Amino acid sequence: MVAGAFLLVTCEHGGNRVPREYRRLFAGWDSVLASHRGYDPGALALARDLARAFDAPLVASTVTRLLVELNRSPGHPQLHSEITRDLAPSEKAKIAARYYEPYRREVEQCVAQATAARRRVIHISAHSFVPVLNGRARNADIGLLYDPRRPAERALCARWRQCLGARASRLRVRRNYPYRGYADGLTTYLRRRYSRHGYIGFEIEVNQKHVLAGERQWRMLREVLVQSVGDLVHGASR
Repeated sequence: MVAGAFLLVTCEHGGNRVPREYRRLFAGWDSVLASHRGYDPGALALARDLARAFDAPLVASTVTRLLVELNRSPGHPQLHSEITRDLAPSEKAKIAARYYEPYRREVEQCVAQATAARRRVIHISAHSFVPVLNGRARNADIGLLYDPRRPAERALCARWRQCLGARASRLRVRRNYPYRGYADGLTTYLRRRYSRHGYIGFEIEVNQKHVLAGERQWRMLREVLVQSVGDLVHGASR
């Protein structure tokens, strides 16, 4: 990677593991844990490939999002699922201290150290989405989530889309789809903490139909995504 840019990769929903002390709460929830509500299938594999390709730090969680949602701010109504929402405040605080706060702190420390060294942070948070939700098909292969109010993010997101189009024109790549990149989340929180010149945050959303299509196809798509990030990061570092 060209000197100057600092790539950080995170994966908030990398697994559906339930810590031993909370397994009693999840009795009977196996099907939900195995679904997109429990984790983002494929996201961790993509995050690992990105981190490995660019020798970038990877901060990832394999604890189910149904215990605590790492991509939501404290106080957000979706921070806790229906499984943990009614726990005593002391128990919620214990979960936060054990699983939520260390994760968020590690991510923020990576950003703080890089910006203190005057390096431009490009943060990619890896996610995936179900092909059909509530009976409606999602008509995209890749979603790139960003904040259009930040010129550098807007420009780099357009550039990333171009890179993907050049590498695989068959892919349908949409911006701020199927979610808005400026809604509550880890990247949104970090944007409030760090200047638009020092921090650029993206969430990449991959349609899970590619993850489920078989290892060969999924591996090939990951290779294309890694190559596109290489195009993006090297161009941003010039």
